[in-house]
Amino acid sequence: MGRGEREVVARGARLHEAALAVVADHGRAVEAARAALKPLHDAAVARELGAIPVARLQDVTEGRLRLGSVEKSGLRTVGSVLDAGPYRLRQIPGVGQRTVDQMLAAARRLSEAVHETVAVHVDVDRPEPRTTALVMALHVLVEAGPEARRAVDQATGLAERLGPLLVDARPAAGRVRMLLAGREKRARAEEAVAGVRALVDEAERAGLPELFAQASVDLLRGVSSDVAAWVDFELRSAEYYSLLAEISGRQPDAAAAEGFLPDEIAERVRTQHLDDTHRRISLRGYQAFGARFALAQRKVILGDEMGLGKTIQAIAVLAHLAAEGQSHFVVVCPASVLVNWTREIEARSTLRVMVLHGPDRHDAFADWKGRGGVAVTTFDALRGFPAPGGGEVGLLVVDEAHHVKNPKAKRSQSVALWAERCARGLFMTGTPMENRVGEFRNLVRMLDGTVADSLGERDALAGSVAFRKAVAPVYLRRNQEDVLTELPSLQQTDAWEELSASDEEAYREAVRAGNFMAMRRAAYVRPETSAKLHRLREIVQEAGENGQKTVVFSYFKDVLGVVEEALAAGTPGATPVFGPLTGGVPAQRRQEIVDAFAGAEGPAVLLGQIQAAGVGLNMQAASVVVLCEPQIKPTLEHQAVARAHRMGQVRPVQVHRLLATGGVDERMVKMLETKARLFDAYARRSAVAEATPDAVDVSDTELARRIVEEEQARLGMTDERPMTTE
Repeated sequence: MGRGEREVVARGARLHEAALAVVADHGRAVEAARAALKPLHDAAVARELGAIPVARLQDVTEGRLRLGSVEKSGLRTVGSVLDAGPYRLRQIPGVGQRTVDQMLAAARRLSEAVHETVAVHVDVDRPEPRTTALVMALHVLVEAGPEARRAVDQATGLAERLGPLLVDARPAAGRVRMLLAGREKRARAEEAVAGVRALVDEAERAGLPELFAQASVDLLRGVSSDVAAWVDFELRSAEYYSLLAEISGRQPDAAAAEGFLPDEIAERVRTQHLDDTHRRISLRGYQAFGARFALAQRKVILGDEMGLGKTIQAIAVLAHLAAEGQSHFVVVCPASVLVNWTREIEARSTLRVMVLHGPDRHDAFADWKGRGGVAVTTFDALRGFPAPGGGEVGLLVVDEAHHVKNPKAKRSQSVALWAERCARGLFMTGTPMENRVGEFRNLVRMLDGTVADSLGERDALAGSVAFRKAVAPVYLRRNQEDVLTELPSLQQTDAWEELSASDEEAYREAVRAGNFMAMRRAAYVRPETSAKLHRLREIVQEAGENGQKTVVFSYFKDVLGVVEEALAAGTPGATPVFGPLTGGVPAQRRQEIVDAFAGAEGPAVLLGQIQAAGVGLNMQAASVVVLCEPQIKPTLEHQAVARAHRMGQVRPVQVHRLLATGGVDERMVKMLETKARLFDAYARRSAVAEATPDAVDVSDTELARRIVEEEQARLGMTDERPMTTE
């Protein structure tokens, strides 16, 4: 054994130390988050127990306890009984030791149940030291991202393999030690050195030393400030809540998270490997299961309820297949979500994206064929491209798949042909299909003719459990209430739309006139071809089909009029529309409208002018909020969303902000995401900011002038009229 062997052992020891270090760094970060969570969880448990009447102890003991004297003594809740303890309970007249023992045992059982089920919610509008500590602790893990988790997994496996080899190779670390070792130990050391060399070489080729070092740096970096952590929480709340659920240990019911699939299918899905090399986001447990389901079953429909992250699950499947060597993928979607798909893939993965849309789509198609990546196109554009040969496309993703339920439609026939030619298919729809067997069968037939032929009307009549069992090989659906144990109280989505040709024409007219307000509402001037209006109708329809109520806000009364007319023009039995609430509606009448909206059975839509309806009204009956355009004052958006997202809201609130690409909306969003907006996001929490929001908002006039001038320059209209805001 010479210098080369000693160097191999030294390299192995350094790598082993780095692996153990990153595992320890991650463990400390997790423990810090658990420590920050504990006082908040304990307080939530105490509040819950303090709200449970002492009479509930009768239920636990099947009526054996007599609690009249206990209540008369002032102990009226389960929490107060636990706080009192055995000594004080024994002092109550008529309460003996046996009753005390039974009472405390029953109270502890209730307490254990509450500990298991109570969830901690982070109120972004009322931060206090304990929640700030939790957000800052979670921020470290969120910022480290999935790369840190991958580093920890790799480090754990490597340390387990490398540790025993280093022990056996120890004699080789020194010449004298090797000489003094017996023959058997020398042979074992030589074999171990070879094993260490192989492991170290493999790890270095995979870039593991750099991965471990970067992960440790990320986990030890800490947070620059509590403000930075809160800002990040608002931007990425879903990732924070995902970590919170994992750290708290309160995962959703396994059967619900797995869509109540039969055991044999669920087991196959659980054992499916999921590679995260090309993914930039961590998945919640149910999301990872959904991605594995698509991989294990090859051709499936993902029917999760709106807000559960179907797009992220699809991206996880794409990333896995790319890691396996697949190079070409296709996403087909309505034009209204084309931009969203492009931005999500770019933000959530390292995959190359190519948009096949517009006049240059055939050139883009040729480029995609040659270079690969994820091609994102529309139903109509897909018809113009030649269907692939077998094995050419790694995965066909079809978003809003209910749009191709009619087999006679040309778009449906085109999708069916592509699905037949692709080895894997992932259809996505948030529309519940249990009671639409005919339509559902048409979708299933594109993926699996055998399952489609076996699916009869009786399956739906027998109830959703029988239906899901019949379609289990191809269909997975989860509902929010089943899988979100730590409910993210607010999910915000920027819905980017490409303006239609007539939208663009109306926008150019407004820019030419230098009319800032006209530019902001140009997307609604021609309703019959409005891209934003089309997307709004889709959101309202999907919310309605899931039994949810929606509030639609706009700064402009005429935009609300257009929305009202468009929604009212729906099919008979369409979602009822209330409002609009505008500045001209008396305060009492506004509340009457809100009450009628809240009291309506089933889905409903409430329209409101954001500066009138966004303050002072409680709209917590709604769990979906649509903002027709971005607001100049961020406080207007915050206050409007707060009308629905407030105490008493039992469902997470989904906020969709409709934005048009390439114009005034995009410029406003970029300007308002600067330091001025970050300052506002926190200054607004102070008493002064709540009373005088204008004090911290960006100047309306200055912002408008800059945007008009920049848009006129972009569109070659520098000699046009100066800005107006009428």
